[in-house]
Amino acid sequence: MGKRKPSKAKVKNLNITAVISAVIIVLIASSVFYISTLGNPLNKESTELVAVSIPPGSGTKTIGQILQKNKIISSAAKFKLLSKMKGNDGKYKAGEYSLSASMPVEEIMEIIISGDSNTSRFTIPEGLTVKQTAEKLSANNLINRDTFMSELQYGTFDYKFMPLLPNSSNRLEGFLYPETYDIYTTASEHEIINKMLAHFDKLVLDEYYTRAAEMGYDMYKIITIASLIERETLVSSEKPTVASVIYNRLAINMPLQIDAAVQYALPEHKERLDDNDLQVDSPYNTYQNTGLPPGPICSPGIESIKAALYPADTNYYYYVLSPEKNGSHKFSNTYEEFLKNKNAYIKSL
Repeated sequence: MGKRKPSKAKVKNLNITAVISAVIIVLIASSVFYISTLGNPLNKESTELVAVSIPPGSGTKTIGQILQKNKIISSAAKFKLLSKMKGNDGKYKAGEYSLSASMPVEEIMEIIISGDSNTSRFTIPEGLTVKQTAEKLSANNLINRDTFMSELQYGTFDYKFMPLLPNSSNRLEGFLYPETYDIYTTASEHEIINKMLAHFDKLVLDEYYTRAAEMGYDMYKIITIASLIERETLVSSEKPTVASVIYNRLAINMPLQIDAAVQYALPEHKERLDDNDLQVDSPYNTYQNTGLPPGPICSPGIESIKAALYPADTNYYYYVLSPEKNGSHKFSNTYEEFLKNKNAYIKSL
């Protein structure tokens, strides 16, 4: 018998199967190729490093969009897909990173996962003025001094204490909280100032404003008093007692006679004040004027702020450095006792 020819229907089915198989093979090959290129760098030849900031709370999609916008990767969608395939979702850390379009995407992912961001650290000790703070930051190449000083005077900041401040070049004196800070290397002068103000705002609680009002003061005057306390003693346990002396003198309209306030009025800091310095014509001269100086004379720490809010209950009006020369003071109620303590200190020298 002769061979039977396959029916046209069978031939047609075979052709369709072949076409479908070919399409599947092409799709698989395309998918494999697409997946294999997900991690390719955008530009292998690039030598430019770009500072990319990833804000706190950014998800994978947002990070991909930031990287694409900064021309570090080709596609946010590819970044999201590769992140899912690698199990990286939820592992990325906020920060500022130096990245390049020449980096493979997986390398970029590892950097952001590591959290090894570009930051600089600086420390502002308690008792510095805003000018001294500017000088310190400028010496560390973190700011442009003129821009920083301009921001201090004209910058816009949204904190509850801002309406209390005077319209002057030193309006933020006392409010740049002394602390150690980590900042992004690209942080602007405005951002640095805002970070310090935000820390002040975090530490100075609402209850402190209430307490100030109960005492008959606003927070600006409390910080003025705290700055005097800050410059008068380094011994934490003495700060409430120093505060009591200040309040006791204010109560009887007695000049505060605080050298540090006079120093603030002078064009340059002096190791020792002389009689001429005590005659300087300035509202900060607490020898020639009664009451508080016009504003803070430095940035006080939280211990000094608390001492201004919660002074000790004493009948002291005087204090002088102790003969022990350990930074502590001898406190007294009368001028005669003060002179005795003063002579003992001088004798110890």
